[in-house]
Amino acid sequence: MSADRPAGLEEVPELHSLDEIVQLQRTVGQVYLRYSRGPAVDAGETSTDKESGCVLPGLSTNPITPEPWWDRPPQQWVARQLCQYEHLLGGDQVGWLLTGREVGRGPDCEPLLADTTPLAAIGPECVEEARWVYREAFEPGRG
Repeated sequence: MSADRPAGLEEVPELHSLDEIVQLQRTVGQVYLRYSRGPAVDAGETSTDKESGCVLPGLSTNPITPEPWWDRPPQQWVARQLCQYEHLLGGDQVGWLLTGREVGRGPDCEPLLADTTPLAAIGPECVEEARWVYREAFEPGRG
């Protein structure tokens, strides 16, 4: 594990492939993705809607667990979720997986979580693989 990982992610594994993320989700159940400065910074905090300034009742996340109607490989769902907000990565922002209690929905219908537990860090290889899968499997902007 990398010594330069954000506080709160030192004790969890770093995942390096979409298959590892899918396996974690199958083992744990409901898993969420968050891009932030890490669990230690987020501890006891909630998200704020940037447009309205409203304080949300939990942390904004994206579901990694595919919906029941999803009829494609779970790796494609994970890739899509990783790519949707990957613009938030960089600087001191990292991707990490977590569980928690859903306490509502944010303005983009994203799950808001409280009582969170970090599960894993997202390695850069995951993001690269997600970009490739996303380009191959989807047609962004169609519709």
